[in-house]
Amino acid sequence: MVNDALLKAVEDELDGAHCRLRFAEDVEARFEADTQRQRSRNMVLAGVISAIIYCLFLINDYSFRPEAFATAVQLRMGVMLPFGLPILWWVHRGVSPMLRETMMASTVIVATVVSCLIFTKSIAPYSYLDVFSFGLILLVGNIVYSLRFSYACASSAASIVIILAFVLPYEPMPVEAKRLAIFTIIAMGVFSLVANYRFELSERTSYLHVLKEKIRAGYYLIDNQKLSQLSITDPLTNLANRRQLDTVLPVRWKEAADEGTCMGLMVIDIDHFKAYNDFYGHPQGDICLQQVAKAMQVNSRDVDLVVRFGGEEFVVLMVNASKESANSAAERIRSSVEALRIPNPGVSHQAYITVSVGVAVLCPADELTPTDLLSTADRALYEAKLQGRNVIRMVNLPGSPSDGDAADGLGRLSR
Repeated sequence: MVNDALLKAVEDELDGAHCRLRFAEDVEARFEADTQRQRSRNMVLAGVISAIIYCLFLINDYSFRPEAFATAVQLRMGVMLPFGLPILWWVHRGVSPMLRETMMASTVIVATVVSCLIFTKSIAPYSYLDVFSFGLILLVGNIVYSLRFSYACASSAASIVIILAFVLPYEPMPVEAKRLAIFTIIAMGVFSLVANYRFELSERTSYLHVLKEKIRAGYYLIDNQKLSQLSITDPLTNLANRRQLDTVLPVRWKEAADEGTCMGLMVIDIDHFKAYNDFYGHPQGDICLQQVAKAMQVNSRDVDLVVRFGGEEFVVLMVNASKESANSAAERIRSSVEALRIPNPGVSHQAYITVSVGVAVLCPADELTPTDLLSTADRALYEAKLQGRNVIRMVNLPGSPSDGDAADGLGRLSR
């Protein structure tokens, strides 16, 4: 089963989850599918906040390097925003995990390039102190975006190389300040990558535990559903059993009363089944019951409930029934069983398995109960047996739908 394989894969991942940041292919695909929407939403929110703060650094640009403020506005507002906002829109719309991580990592690298360009455009005293803020860009990618670890490593390495390429040749900045700035930025990159690694590892481990419990809960649910279904199903014929009829009959009776419709019920008995069982034995008798049950199910509506009432006796509960429709349905079942041509030599060499059908159609009323419907159909079956079997007999009560038919039954069909 698929769930068995998935559960084993999850348990295998948990056994080795102390350091791995990528699952086996099937579990990885499930992980990305389950987390993608929330992750994309979080990234977009983080990106919007980061873009606002990045633009607010214009205040810092104006304070430290007023002579380069126009350039800073052009680069932050004219380069960074037009580059970053479409990426956030694409991530919001939904892209593949690899493209999502690549695009978000690219915003970190481009933000680093833009900041370095602004940095080198000024020669104002102490403007070089702004270089210490470059480490914030690494924190955004590694912590705020929480890029997947491999992408975080790549963007951090690229950003640090870019910073070194701009800072080292920048002459207005003292060597001591360069040394301190570079050491600080690298340290921020390393520390934030350690945090990023632990965040992702924790996320993945937690996901495995949750997925494992979901799979197990699914098993419990399926098991409970199977047990519930078994308790209301006849194991031999897979029809509803008497317990299900006892549950459904009062409910449908009330629905019929509320809707002003009538209900029909057939009680069906296999003729001379004891003789068949005695001749062939119980295993063959079980096969016969299955064949008859299938014929009943095929010739009943989907909304009707076909029940193995016990032994060789069956019940068909019909909703929104009339005398004509009930009688027609009974005849379909009777003739279909006869058409099976199952020999019954226990009776005679020319005999075949047939059924007798008792039918009742009642409209719910104050003086009537669901039990009246069942007992009326049962009485009709008794009369059908007296008529020689392989016949349909309908008995009416005062609550039956009036269509001018006599009380002695509609549609007696002798064979």
